[in-house]
Amino acid sequence: MSQIVFGTDGWRGVIAEDYTDENVRKVAQAIARYVVRCEKAQNGVLVGYDTRYGSERFARIAAEIIAATGTPVWLADSFCPTPAISLLVRLRGAAGGVVITASHNPYKWNGVKYKASYGSSASPAIVAQIEAELARVLADGAPALPPRKDLIHSLDVRAPYLEALEKLVDWDRLRAAKFRFCVDPMHGAAQGLLREILTKHGVTCDEIRGTRDPLFGGVNPEPIEPHVEALRQAVMKGGYDGGFCADGDGDRIGAMDRDGTFITPHQIFSILLWHLAGTRKLSGDVAKTFTATKMVDKIAAKYGRELYETPVGFKYICELMLERDILLGGEESGGIGTKLHLPERDATVCALLLAEVMAWHGKNLGELVRMLHAEFGEHHYGRVDLTLKPGQKEKAIEYFSRSKLDRVLDWPVVRKEDMDGVKVYLGEIGWVMLRASGTEPMLRVYAETTKPETTRRALEGVSALVQKL
Repeated sequence: MSQIVFGTDGWRGVIAEDYTDENVRKVAQAIARYVVRCEKAQNGVLVGYDTRYGSERFARIAAEIIAATGTPVWLADSFCPTPAISLLVRLRGAAGGVVITASHNPYKWNGVKYKASYGSSASPAIVAQIEAELARVLADGAPALPPRKDLIHSLDVRAPYLEALEKLVDWDRLRAAKFRFCVDPMHGAAQGLLREILTKHGVTCDEIRGTRDPLFGGVNPEPIEPHVEALRQAVMKGGYDGGFCADGDGDRIGAMDRDGTFITPHQIFSILLWHLAGTRKLSGDVAKTFTATKMVDKIAAKYGRELYETPVGFKYICELMLERDILLGGEESGGIGTKLHLPERDATVCALLLAEVMAWHGKNLGELVRMLHAEFGEHHYGRVDLTLKPGQKEKAIEYFSRSKLDRVLDWPVVRKEDMDGVKVYLGEIGWVMLRASGTEPMLRVYAETTKPETTRRALEGVSALVQKL
C-alpha cells in the first residue's frame, strides 16, 4: 500500500505519478466493496468533483467502477464543492459520497474523498474498513465486472444545495445593512455560489477568480496568506465592506476586512461562536481541535457552553457533532461546521453566517475582532512549518516534553498538554506548541500570545532552538 494510503477523507496523490486512472479504479473498488458489504448499497452513491485537471474524467471512472457492483450512482453534472455532496448524501439518504478533489493541495495533486451516509467525513471505523478492502484489492486485484452504465444517473448538485442555504440567515437584516461583499473562490469548486445567493436576495456581491483554472492562477487554492493577496487588493480597490474566500473544494473559509487585514480562521471561529451562542442564543456546546485559539474557550465559558477539545482533524469534530449537541465545531485550518447545517466543514455556509453577523451588529469584521479582543483579551496566533533533517522532529518533541523543562526563551513554563503534539503554556502570555507531521520530515510550530510581536518572537525563537537540536 506504499502508493495508496487511504486517510481520513480519502487518498491524495500527484497526478500522473501515483494519481493515475488505474489507482483511482482501485480506490473506487475499495469504496464500492465497503458500501456493498456495510451500507445500504441500494440507496446509491453520489459522485462529485472539483475544478482540478482531469477531475471530471476521474469522477466518471469512479462512477463506472461503483456502478459495476450493482450500486446505483448519481454523478454530478458539473463541478461542485465537497460539502454540497455531503449535504445531498444526507438529504437523499444515500449510502455514501465520493468526491474527486485534493482540497487545498497544489495544482499537481488530486484525490478521492469519501463521505459517509451521515453527510461528513468517514469515521475512523469506516476508514479502517475501507483500508481493509483496499488492501485486498491491491493484493488480489479486482474482478473484471461488466459495466453497468444504466445505473449511472446525472445529478444537479447546485440547485438543492443553494436551496438548503436559503434557510440559514436573516435575509431582511442582510438587505437592510447594504453591505457590499467581494468573494474569491480561488478558481475552485465554490465559484458562483455566494455571488448567486447573495445577489438573489438583494445583497451586492462581486466575484474574483471565479473561472475554472486547473492551475489555480499560480497559487495554492488555500484561503490563507499569502494566497489571498488577490482578494485583499480587490477588497481595498473596490471599497467593499468585506471579502470571503474558499479553498479548492469549498470546505475551508478565509476572510478579509475592508482595510485589507486578513481575518484568521481562529477569529472567524470566535466571531461565529460569539454570535450564534450570544446574539442568537442558540443551544449547544462547542468543539475545537487542539491547535485552535483559546479565545473560543473564553467565549464558551461566558455563555455557559461545555467545551470539547479534540486531536487535530475534523473527523474528531464530526464524531462529537454526531454524538452530542454541538452548536459549532472548528479547526485551525478554516474548517468550521454548525448544527444549523451539517456535521461538516462548509466555506459558503460560514461566509453567509459572517455576513449575517456584520449585518446584525452593523460592524465590519475588523471591528468585530476588536470587540472580542476588548472583552476576552487579545489573542494573536501564528504558525511556522519547518522542514527538518531525519530525526530532528522527534528530538524536538522529546525536548519540549521533558518534565524538567522550566523555561522557553524568557518565559516560565507553567504547564504542558500532550493531546496531539506538545503544548507548553508560558506564564500569562499564552502558549507555544510543536506537532510533528506523520508523513513527512516536517514540524509545525504554533504560538498564541497577547501581542503580535510576542507571537512572532516565540515562533522565531522556538524555530531557531529546534533547528539546533
